Formats: sequence, C-alpha cells, structure tokens
Amino acid sequence: MTYFSTELASQPSVWREAQGLAGELRTKLGADGSRMGIVGCGTSLYVAQAVACYREGQGAGETDAYPGSELPSVRPWDRVIALSRSGTTTEILDAIRTLSPTPVLGITATAGSPLAGLVADEIDLPFADERSVVQTRFATTALSLLLGAYGWDVEASARRAEAFLDESLPEWAGAVDQFVFLGRGVAAAIANEAALKFREILRTWSEAYPTMEYRHGPISAIDERSLVWIMDGEERSIDPQIRATGARVIRGEGDPLAELVRVHRFAEGLTELRSINPDEPPHLTRSVVLTEDR
Repeated sequence: MTYFSTELASQPSVWREAQGLAGELRTKLGADGSRMGIVGCGTSLYVAQAVACYREGQGAGETDAYPGSELPSVRPWDRVIALSRSGTTTEILDAIRTLSPTPVLGITATAGSPLAGLVADEIDLPFADERSVVQTRFATTALSLLLGAYGWDVEASARRAEAFLDESLPEWAGAVDQFVFLGRGVAAAIANEAALKFREILRTWSEAYPTMEYRHGPISAIDERSLVWIMDGEERSIDPQIRATGARVIRGEGDPLAELVRVHRFAEGLTELRSINPDEPPHLTRSVVLTEDR
C-alpha cells in the first residue's frame, strides 16, 4: 500500500474532520464584501483559483488568486490567504513579506513553520498532512474547508467521493495516452489540478482548459487514444463534438470537488497498470525551498 493510496482513501473522512474548524475559520476570514487575495503555488494555486471563483460567485466579495511568484503588492486587499502544506515554500514566504500591513491568514498542515512567523492568523490542518510528495489530501481538505465557509455542501461532496473510491479502472484505460480535463467556474480550476496530478503521478501528457475554450483550437489535437474528462455537468453540447474525434469522454456528475477524488482513484488504477510508484515522482520534492542564489 502506497502513501498515495492511503491518503486518497481518507479524503472524505478528513474533510468532515476539517469542518470542525469552520467556526474558527469564519472569524478569521473577515466580513463578506471585503476584497481578498489568495496565494498558492502548484496545487495550492489551483485551490486558490477554485475558492476565488466560488467566493465571488456567492457574492462574498472580489477575490483574486495568484501564484506566489506573481503576487502584486499594490492591490487594495483587505485580507490575503496564503496556502502552503509545509509552510516553507520560498515563493509564498517571499510574497507574504511584501504585503505588510495587509493581514494574512496562513493555512498549512504544519504548525510552527516559517509561515507562522509571518502571518497574522493561522489555521493548521495537521490531520490532513501527507507523507506523499504529491498533494491530494491536504489540498482537497483545505479546499473543502474554504468552500464550506461560503456555502458549499461539504457533506454531500464527501458522500459522493466515498462512492467514487470504489470505482474500478475501465478496461479501455490502458489504451489512453493523452488526458484532457475541462470545466467551468470552480470546475475549471479543479480541472487544472486534475491535469497536474496526472503529470506528477503518471508522467503523462495531460492538459486542462475552460470547457468553452476547448473548441477554440485544442480539440484538434485529440484522437482515439485521448480521454477528455469534464469535471462538471456544464455545456453538454461539447460531448458529441469530442466523441466525433474518436476520443473517449468521462462526464462529471456536477460536483467537481468529489470528481477530483474520482480522478485520483483513476490515477491510482493507472499507477498499478503501469507499475508506477506514485510516492516517488521524479524531480519533485515535498516543498520547493530555494537557495539565496535561486
């Protein structure tokens, strides 16, 4: 049993545990209507994008999502959330140092990290921490906690995700060598994360696009060895156009948070089929910590 598999199976129960912090989180998020920035790197960036989209859609206030290396220091934010599993990512720490006096809420799996010394408030999720280099459980737990703060039904997502954990790999999966993930709104951000997981774990060709953009060029690059996975139930008119290329289609059931667990389960099946150890992704480390000379 790999760390990846263990952490995958625990995701729905850990989301429920995180909901115990919902009250504390709400007191630290500030009032609805405030302007918020969210910063993350890699997987945490896509969590930030999903939360920003959902918060704005719920009318809770203008929300921006940026990678740590590209965070503008002159935006008139009332508060910034910094996402970092380890609390040691260099770009995140550098970005936070430019934000004073804007209050920053850090969300991490590791209490007492360098992040803690730079932020005004902190939410620690040690029960969501991982042995894996590749993020799954911490990311979806932070995502579920933040989405839940703005009205997402986390319990419903957890139940759907539990059902996906029992899915078997389709018999045709071994014939696929190109993976594309699509979605709209929150699902577009989660599609980015799904594609990243396939690149990290399976070392394979994977892409992500907003669903409506896919017809504007990228659809020309797929064929019978492609799988297009649509992370939500939106824009079903695209399905027959994709199938006309010979590609296979998986259509989500309308809950992109739960659908991400389904993606993780599919990836787990492919690691077994391809004899890949998901705990040993090449060229990756658990946290990107840069030296002074970069």
